[in-house]
Amino acid sequence: MSRINTNVNSLIATRVLTNNQKQQSSTLEKLSTGLAINRGSDNPAGLIASENLRGQKAAIEAGITNAQRADQIVSIADGGLNEVNDQLVQLQSLVSQSSNTSGLSAEEKDANQSQIDTILQTIDRISSTTNFQGSKLLNGNYDFQVNSVNSNVSDYKINAAKIPQGSSVAVTTVVSTSAQHAGVFLSAGGTSLDLTSASSTFAFNLGGAKGARSFSFSSGTSLSSIETTINTYKSITGVSAHTSGNGIVLKSTDYGSDQFVSFKTTSGGGQTGGVYQLNATNENASQTSGGVAYTSTAEVRDSGQDVGGLINGIAIRGKGLVANANSDALDISLTLSASGATTVASTSSLTITGGGAKFNLGQAVDLNSQVRLGISDTSSKSLGDTTNGRLSTLASGGANSVTGNLETAQKIVNTAISQVASLRGKLGSFQKNTVNATVNSLNVALENTSAVESAIRDTDFATETAKLTRSQILVSAASTVLQTANSQPQQVLSLLR
Repeated sequence: MSRINTNVNSLIATRVLTNNQKQQSSTLEKLSTGLAINRGSDNPAGLIASENLRGQKAAIEAGITNAQRADQIVSIADGGLNEVNDQLVQLQSLVSQSSNTSGLSAEEKDANQSQIDTILQTIDRISSTTNFQGSKLLNGNYDFQVNSVNSNVSDYKINAAKIPQGSSVAVTTVVSTSAQHAGVFLSAGGTSLDLTSASSTFAFNLGGAKGARSFSFSSGTSLSSIETTINTYKSITGVSAHTSGNGIVLKSTDYGSDQFVSFKTTSGGGQTGGVYQLNATNENASQTSGGVAYTSTAEVRDSGQDVGGLINGIAIRGKGLVANANSDALDISLTLSASGATTVASTSSLTITGGGAKFNLGQAVDLNSQVRLGISDTSSKSLGDTTNGRLSTLASGGANSVTGNLETAQKIVNTAISQVASLRGKLGSFQKNTVNATVNSLNVALENTSAVESAIRDTDFATETAKLTRSQILVSAASTVLQTANSQPQQVLSLLR
């Protein structure tokens, strides 16, 4: 049938040519951009997935950058702390030299004090100038802010804590195991020694965590005199004495399981009574059984006990009066008062209201991805403790200067060295076990996320070039067919001749 008003073959060829040209244009666009999805119509579901993955990649890359920045900040802080530590080591040497009173002239002591003052000033200067982009790192700027400190807490150190946005963290300690001294009770049966012979002696060896000493007393010596003599050497033995009724209580000067008191009779001299360990449950309660008579040469030994219990539901790692707890949410060290640590069921608390150096190390901005690190003040007014004093007391005119109590001065320096070393250890652990591990984990996540996003969004050039070759042939063939179809109506003219 021959018609000229409607050329069906031409319409078919035109439609096919248009579709082939669209496919060719789409293939060319994918090859030129390198993307399989350039608009939503290319792959609606794939577009949604790839955009979500792109957002996730951006968050992961930001997390990696944050972790690397945190590593840089901690490295700067560690460098400052290293210098503070070097100054403290020199300070230790000067304190030891100054204690040699018989071998130093007044001028040499003055020179040592001058050096000590310079060292303290240097420590303060390092503390106030160590910074990252103007933000001070060692002056307490990144220490935690605390209030509502209970009277049972004598000192505290917060290394890390997770604080919800706009909120605070209450820290509650419950004591279930009391801290105790090591100790023994010497029963004398009276207020003085009553030996069988006036020429007899009561001799014994007394040992503690610091050292040991031998003592010998004659008949008629009062318990108060024995107490005074033993206390004269308590800095050597680590054991103190106090009279209690018709006996003497010998206790370690400190609390904890690393403290002990050992007592061994070397000459009983006919003294009645015996030696007893302190009560295992309550050291202040009398112990009347399980004692050893003075006629025995067996050693009686008692060990102290560390405080135990819970801090916010975390089991305490006790050391004497110090309660430590460490978890992902809270890393804290509390020094409890003697009354708080020795009373079972006693509670102590404080509230962390803010502070700390906050780093967001994950891909999400939430509490799980955040780490708050406490960097305490390392100036001379803060280093040290409440028991012996602060490092600043070693300055000229201070209670622990070279003309003051050098024994206490050395304890303060030792404490300061321990505090700085502990802080450096915490920072080093954060770098190694938190920052580096986070960066490694995020890098793996970035690789895998990029691979998934690439599989959805990127062009497969091998496939698209094959499609291009096909579409080029089809466009050429459809153009030829359209040309033929358009020429068909002209055949009608042959019928009119």
